[in-house]
Amino acid sequence: MIISRLSAQDFVGQWQLSRRIEDRQLKAEGELTGRAVLIQAAPDVLDYRESGELRYADGPPLEASRAYRWLFMPGAVAVTFPDGRPFHDFTPAGAEDGTDHLCGSDLYRVRYDFTRWPQWQAVWSVKGPRKNYTSVSEYAPI
Repeated sequence: MIISRLSAQDFVGQWQLSRRIEDRQLKAEGELTGRAVLIQAAPDVLDYRESGELRYADGPPLEASRAYRWLFMPGAVAVTFPDGRPFHDFTPAGAEDGTDHLCGSDLYRVRYDFTRWPQWQAVWSVKGPRKNYTSVSEYAPI
């Protein structure tokens, strides 16, 4: 199915979230199961909140959460941290790389895939002196 560019309204609601993490630095694999919620904060602005249970190998489960703001602009979505600092941009259509984000000396690269809409995916590759992992997040509507 070919999807044209998605709008803010397409993302509003709750999403089942499943994330697999391959941490090459820690030599560990993790899995997060939870939910992502996108709430309309203003026209073309969504607040993204995720929460879930994170497990690494046989370790105890950990509660995990994160939050972002999505700003829909012509041709792209700008993702910021809750305090307004820029994180990255992505195109809400097809399967394309988002913009990179440098955090200290660690480089974050992302690829979004909307080709199976309404299921979608975000794959992060993070490399640097402090981090070396790949994170694959799968989203499905609830």
